[in-house]
Amino acid sequence: MSAALESGAVDTAWLTQRLRTASVIRDARVTSVESKAVGVGMLGDSIRFAVTYDMDEGAPESFVGKFASADPVSRKTGADFGLYAREIGFYRHLADTVAIRTPACFSAEIDEADGTFALLLEDLTPARGGNQLTGCDLPDAEAAMVQAAALHGPRWNDATLRDHAFLDTSAARDFVVQVFPDCLAEFHTRYDGVLEPEYMAVCDAYGALIGQAMNHPPTSFTLTHGDFRLDNMLFDASDRAVPLAVLDWQSPAIGLGAVDIAYFLGLALSVDNRRRHERHLLDFYLDQLRGYGVTGYDYDALCRDYRLTLLSGVSTAVFASASTKRTERGDAMFLAMARGGAAQAIDADALGALRVI
Repeated sequence: MSAALESGAVDTAWLTQRLRTASVIRDARVTSVESKAVGVGMLGDSIRFAVTYDMDEGAPESFVGKFASADPVSRKTGADFGLYAREIGFYRHLADTVAIRTPACFSAEIDEADGTFALLLEDLTPARGGNQLTGCDLPDAEAAMVQAAALHGPRWNDATLRDHAFLDTSAARDFVVQVFPDCLAEFHTRYDGVLEPEYMAVCDAYGALIGQAMNHPPTSFTLTHGDFRLDNMLFDASDRAVPLAVLDWQSPAIGLGAVDIAYFLGLALSVDNRRRHERHLLDFYLDQLRGYGVTGYDYDALCRDYRLTLLSGVSTAVFASASTKRTERGDAMFLAMARGGAAQAIDADALGALRVI
């Protein structure tokens, strides 16, 4: 394990070196640092560092560091699935090629031997953090659609995305298909009698179809976030200077842009609000997408892709609940994912769409 990439290794010398390399400071030196844990990440630990300098060069007074999870189960999942390498890869190679607002990255390091990593990022506080358990209103959902289009549009059908090996998720996908029955059994152990029977039935039916669900060829493709939900969003960030910034880039992939849209709408809105605003938000996303020059992709095409990807929330709930440290909030979040995703799938007969692939 690389001690230099652990949060406990961050001191004034560590920060000074990285900030100078990033040209954040020139001659200044960090003279003190205070650390405080932030966020509710399941697979990574985030720390806010408040710093002082020996001279004023206009550098920020705080940063956010992100590191591999201290929990051994979560850390193993992050390393084994290449999630840490994918986040480093996104910031090193892709963040500057898309228009989505993310925290600026000052340093991105990974130890290939053990998968531990360290990111030094822009601190976007004060901000209003999204909360998966309370959901959001229509304006926040529209803001999310703006950012989704800003991610998808610039790299729409861009074949050069395949030049980035870290975006190849085929091995991870095959592994999820292989272990999903065991994850589903654990999901039943935890949530039988808690999750509504009609929603558990969707989870079971999806388990029988997961091989088809994860192997259908996309008719269009782009760069996707892979975990596009409220817990990974900061609204009114940097004291309202940034309407929305999107965090947590451990799951970027090449795929249908609709997967991010379906995942967000099923998890961020109540079932009633999702049904009420679904058509508007899909149209709104398409309008935003066209602003990036995306043509030949209409509402019918989006609905087809949306229907095929509706079960992403169910998939994540089942797999992730068995692959991360169990917590009270985690249980609440995975149940909310399963409920929202299953209700969404029932409304659109997403299982029927998978059966005819």
